[in-house]
Amino acid sequence: MFDHEVAVIGLGAMGSAVLYQLAKAGVDALGIDRFAPPHAQGSSHGDTRITRMAVGEGEDYVPFVVRSHAIWKELEAATGTSLLTECGALIVAPGDLKSSHHGKPDFLARTFAAAERFAIPHERLEAGQIRARFPHLSGITDDAIAYFEPGGGFVRPELCIETQLGEARRHGAHLKTDTTVLAIEAIEGGVRIETDAGAIRARRVVVCAGAWNAALLGAPFDDLLSVNRQVLHWFELERSESASEPVIIWMHGAGDSDYFYGFPPLPGEGAQKFATETYRETTTADAIDRQVLPAESAEFFRTHIAQRVAGVGPRVVKAAACLYTMTPDRGFILDWHPRMKDVFVVSACSGHGFKHSAGIGETVAREVTRGGETELRPFTVSRFGR
Repeated sequence: MFDHEVAVIGLGAMGSAVLYQLAKAGVDALGIDRFAPPHAQGSSHGDTRITRMAVGEGEDYVPFVVRSHAIWKELEAATGTSLLTECGALIVAPGDLKSSHHGKPDFLARTFAAAERFAIPHERLEAGQIRARFPHLSGITDDAIAYFEPGGGFVRPELCIETQLGEARRHGAHLKTDTTVLAIEAIEGGVRIETDAGAIRARRVVVCAGAWNAALLGAPFDDLLSVNRQVLHWFELERSESASEPVIIWMHGAGDSDYFYGFPPLPGEGAQKFATETYRETTTADAIDRQVLPAESAEFFRTHIAQRVAGVGPRVVKAAACLYTMTPDRGFILDWHPRMKDVFVVSACSGHGFKHSAGIGETVAREVTRGGETELRPFTVSRFGR
């Protein structure tokens, strides 16, 4: 006897999307989260996330983000909630196109290639054109090249999660929040989920627990996945807000940390959000230092912003820490657990997952209910020899 057809563990970016798609398809589905999402304890908070359809991380990702944009627009029409802002996405790099991002040393060249292959509207901008279009970017060097995608922009992560969970519930999904999953085990015909509120039996389980995945899934994931602390900074805005500013990814050196990304100021905030990525130290979901020291923000501003963005001051309005869960090749894992046949694993998303989440939710819901209909070979755990 099973309590539910499918249970989804973790209701952040991926889990909320999977649960929504399952419920929409009429599946008896349960969502479980140790907190009450949306929350600020994992990887899906901080007001905004960049989205762009030409994905330099790899062309296999493009169908996910294209579907995500369509799904968010469908949800906007159904609920009246604004989720996606297509303000444009600008990616700046030195003219040799050799700057690395998310482990891809030719990231900008790969972005242009993906745009061409999938006929994504875009422009190539030289230094003078960048300066003329975006005068607040004061540190553009003479050799700079930029990719501009007018359909790029940002999504609101907390609102995306809240909206998908609300729609999942409306379609009949069950939710257990503030409930911690202690263990999962394969049983005949399904999976037993041990929680701090008792046991649950489901025919299939989708694990989307992010930084908690490794401990919950065991081998081989406990060896493959690592967790890094990332920091988000909001600096005081010293210029007037502009509705024409794009999101920006600015690679100003060769390495993965020689870059920053930023968002247009949100109306009324008086601040602008920026961040970079660091991989020097690993942590865990429970051990992460969530306090952001003023010295961290000051160093970030001095290194990345002071000489490159005009009209932003060094005063920190707020800051937050979040978690990236990484694979060795910085790609995704979307695959059945090799040792528990009715458990499907979604993660790690290696710091570039949110823009794909709605499309991945649709794909995973189809995979766990119908099976074998989706091409997921680029995302299997077997590529790591496991």
